[in-house]
Amino acid sequence: MKPLTRKILLTVFDYLLITFGATLFVMGWTSFLLPNGIIDGGLTGICALLSMVTGVPVEYWNFGINALLLIIAWIVLGRSFGIKTIYTIILTSVLFRVLGGDNLMVLKAIPGQPLALGEKILVPVIGGLLEAVGLGLVLLRGGSTGGTDILALIINKFWPVSLGRFYLVSDFIVIGLLMFIPGHSFADVIYGYICMGVFALALDMVMMGKESAVQVLVFSEHFAKIGDFINKEMGRGVTALRSIGWYTQQDKQVLLVMIRKTELPGLVRTIKEIDPKAFVTVVPANNVYGEGFDEMKTGLNKKKKK
Repeated sequence: MKPLTRKILLTVFDYLLITFGATLFVMGWTSFLLPNGIIDGGLTGICALLSMVTGVPVEYWNFGINALLLIIAWIVLGRSFGIKTIYTIILTSVLFRVLGGDNLMVLKAIPGQPLALGEKILVPVIGGLLEAVGLGLVLLRGGSTGGTDILALIINKFWPVSLGRFYLVSDFIVIGLLMFIPGHSFADVIYGYICMGVFALALDMVMMGKESAVQVLVFSEHFAKIGDFINKEMGRGVTALRSIGWYTQQDKQVLLVMIRKTELPGLVRTIKEIDPKAFVTVVPANNVYGEGFDEMKTGLNKKKKK
């Protein structure tokens, strides 16, 4: 298979998985959560709250706020979030329009419909699972639903707060606000927190944590070309380690790079295109501190030296 044909097929495969993942993500909301008056966190949760208050459909809020955040992020961060993120934002807005409201009632988990559940406690569980699996597929193929992901990066540029802590606090507040919406009770808030917990655990199972990192060692005769790709295209630092092949007693170069878990599929794909015979090892690294990763925090205030 020609390299160009292979690249096209892989791109098509990525978009098919992103489309499938986005569909599962939206169905978690339109089939289970929203019809039962339950919300989860994130921008979609904010859009659901605004929809309940104003009557404006979720999809319009989702598209409008995401578009605004992308413009702000481009100005503040000086970078784009890629065509896949833009595609996912547009797709989820369209899917909310097609699957939401009174459309396709057969897919709603409410009494009288095939997906109806006898126990309401199952609604946030299944809704959270669909959200997590769908979002996990999107992230693993290089996409993003935007929303609080963009907002968190903007805030983190000026205020060194943990992204994980930002997601936890923001989701907790968003779900809690549901109690102040007419027609909703404290029980709906509890269901929302259950959904939030299920979503977080399931997403970790799908992709070992969105913010987790991996250490990659690359053994290849084409180390220079691979190193240039990692450094220039991925924007990641890479270290070339001198090594000796014990059997051949020849000097070799081994590339060492730390990347996010979500960046791994793209790196492996490129390595295979450059050198199909390359030997690659991947080791999970859930705690990585430094530029491009997490900030070192000790919880202690450093005393200024006199």
